[in-house]
Amino acid sequence: MARVCSNPVGLQRFPPSFHPIHQSPQQIKTCLNSQHKSRRFPTLVACQTTPNPPETKPEEVVVETDSATDSTSTQATSSSTDSGFTQFPNKEINKRVAIASTLGALGFFLFTRLDFGVSLKDLTAIALPYEEALSNGKPTVLEFYADWCEVCRELAPEVYKVEQQYKDQVNFVMLNVDNTKWEQELDEFGVEGIPHFAFLDRDGNEEGNVVGRLPRQYLLENVDALARGEISIPHARVVGQFSSAENRKVHQVVAPRSHG
Repeated sequence: MARVCSNPVGLQRFPPSFHPIHQSPQQIKTCLNSQHKSRRFPTLVACQTTPNPPETKPEEVVVETDSATDSTSTQATSSSTDSGFTQFPNKEINKRVAIASTLGALGFFLFTRLDFGVSLKDLTAIALPYEEALSNGKPTVLEFYADWCEVCRELAPEVYKVEQQYKDQVNFVMLNVDNTKWEQELDEFGVEGIPHFAFLDRDGNEEGNVVGRLPRQYLLENVDALARGEISIPHARVVGQFSSAENRKVHQVVAPRSHG
């Protein structure tokens, strides 16, 4: 009986039958204890209904951060992102503005140089001497002027434009009424007001004159007629607002070939 009781599996399959007649009380107690101990393990095994226990998900680790730190980092990220999108267009706009400003400044310089920047002194510097103009076989435009003449200064840019357009076909001569050298020419062309434009053909004969402030078209059409060799000019005698030649400030001739 001791052998049967020591095998728990055997006890489960073949429950023992006790015969108290042939066993002592100590043996019966020992056998009962052995049966009691042998049933504990199978009971535990029988409670495991699923052979493979379900996988347990790893516990999520929650890291607590300071709310102030989170808000600061969020603001920093937001500001850096915003600043990135804000700075890029600003740089591009600044670059375009700089280019536009440079082109504008260049255009303004050229505009003023070719238009409002032209002075009587500039016209005098590029004008032909009177004697040379009468001898080269080209038609000629004589302008009688004075440095103090306001109308002369205002018309200088317009005269310059016409001169640049026809300078290869027509002579342009500047005669300063303050210079005593031109006393005879003042009388010959009847200069009473300035600016006074006299239009001469290829032989030096006067075809007409324009006096004072008038539209540039008058000057342009007369010069064009001279360049084409017309026998007459469209505006032979036109007078606008002018400065009186009686206000001239007479001075001596500076140089023999001076036409100023």
